[in-house]
Amino acid sequence: MKLKIYGVLLILCIQGVFAQDRITGEAFATRSVVLGQNGMVATSHPLATQIGLQILKDGGNAIDAAIAANAALGLMEPTGCGVGGDLFAIVWDPKTQRLYGLNASGRSPMGLSLEYFKQNDMTKIPSHGPLPVSVPGAVDGWFELHNRFGSKPMTDILAPAISYAENGFPLTELIAWYLQRSVPFYESKGFLNIADTYKGQNGGQLPMEGQIYKNPYLAETYRKIAAGGRDAFYKGEIAQVIGEFIQQQGGFLSAADLAAHKSEWVEPVSVNYRGYDVWELPPNGQGIAALQMLQILEGYDFSQIEFGSEKHLHLFTEAKKLAFEDRAKYYADMDFFDVPVEQLLSDAYAEERRAQIGQRAGTYNAGEISAGETIYMTVADKDGTMISLIQSNYRGMGSGMVPPKLGFMLQDRGELFSLVPGQANTFEPGKRPFHTIIPAFITKDGKPYVSFGVMGGDFQPMGHTQIVMNLIDFGMNIQEAGDAPRWDHTGGASPMGATTTNTGTIRTESGIPYSTIRGLMDRGHRIGTARGVYGGYQAILWDDENKVYHGASESRKDGQAAGY
Repeated sequence: MKLKIYGVLLILCIQGVFAQDRITGEAFATRSVVLGQNGMVATSHPLATQIGLQILKDGGNAIDAAIAANAALGLMEPTGCGVGGDLFAIVWDPKTQRLYGLNASGRSPMGLSLEYFKQNDMTKIPSHGPLPVSVPGAVDGWFELHNRFGSKPMTDILAPAISYAENGFPLTELIAWYLQRSVPFYESKGFLNIADTYKGQNGGQLPMEGQIYKNPYLAETYRKIAAGGRDAFYKGEIAQVIGEFIQQQGGFLSAADLAAHKSEWVEPVSVNYRGYDVWELPPNGQGIAALQMLQILEGYDFSQIEFGSEKHLHLFTEAKKLAFEDRAKYYADMDFFDVPVEQLLSDAYAEERRAQIGQRAGTYNAGEISAGETIYMTVADKDGTMISLIQSNYRGMGSGMVPPKLGFMLQDRGELFSLVPGQANTFEPGKRPFHTIIPAFITKDGKPYVSFGVMGGDFQPMGHTQIVMNLIDFGMNIQEAGDAPRWDHTGGASPMGATTTNTGTIRTESGIPYSTIRGLMDRGHRIGTARGVYGGYQAILWDDENKVYHGASESRKDGQAAGY
């Protein structure tokens, strides 16, 4: 019986757990939308959601709850995030009635140069090891958010994660599976401190689903951060341990690189899509790719185009190709390259790009303009503060570099630099790499509407665009919008230096009907099968008329939305 149940759940998961009832034509979702008047927390782990909710009930605000939940996720989902990674956030502040953007991504080591890679005959930065390690920005991001908007002491905020790290918690099926797959991989590479950190504190074995997992090293790291603030991480013993360890492994990140780190408050950018303002952060992230896609797609009347139809996926894919060619050419750290954001998002440029879309699959070049595993979570509180937050190590657990007795792995975001001289995203010392993780927000008539995000590397701009269209064009509620079958397109140019060689491949979940697949093939598209890269959606919608929050969480993973 258990196998039969799991089989049904797997089928639902693969199909996106959304379908059109063959008789009524009505959409259905995995569950009803979660409702709450005083606050809402939606994260990728039920225990983290409950921590955030308790912070709200104890008088904390959305920022306090988000930091507490993110700290818990660094413990409970080490396969996707942690204090060794970066963070981005968009905050709605009800006092000023505006959005604030935070770029808490780290920079490349000052002691590493493009010449080093040339001298060592490298055409790509390695995926693992010390060379792709950039400064981890998440902890500084916590304190920037807390200093500007937080209310409770950081000792209170980090206390729940510290307690779980010391006393343990049961591993979920999904994270246990990720750990069983990931930790042996890093061990096979001979990386140090893997077994001690992920096995040594748990009887020398990797826990299975339902078994108790502990990380006392991380508890001590969190305790130091709570007591000593962000400087305890970037200027104290922790920074010294990180710098010495990486350089002993042949890398370049130093304690001085950590001491020099700072996050940046940035202005979110937006386009208006059929009366709704969709907001993303400017590069070095890829958020504006979603906005470029929406600008192109707004030129088509989707009231006359069926969801999941051949025409829907064709137009979507062609818009994606056009936006991603621009992504490869223009998106980079704006301290080093003058990204023409305003022109890329202009109506005139969208019209020019739209005119290139034909009836068949095409290949495109970037437009001529003058002038790269994750957690996503969102929280809202009784006063109207809302935060859209995304945080990641990249490539699942990260670089494989685990500093001794700190309890976390460092990210490998530096892999996403190009080593081709003269490009926007070419490696330079002290530069932020192109980034895949992006939070999103929607406002309507100057008021908050939806805080949302979708995990999944290159898929994220496609996921954002699909969610926006599901809500606005196809009238889905926020749970249906996330449960609907998804698709992505792979291939084309990348900010890492790859160029377009063919029309790429559309990969679909099986909820997309065969008639659509056949029609796309007739148009010259290549079709593949989805491989589980689409999970991770969370969302909170504010119903301004009834003053109620609507929460939704990803059905393909462990997530939970809860309100009160």
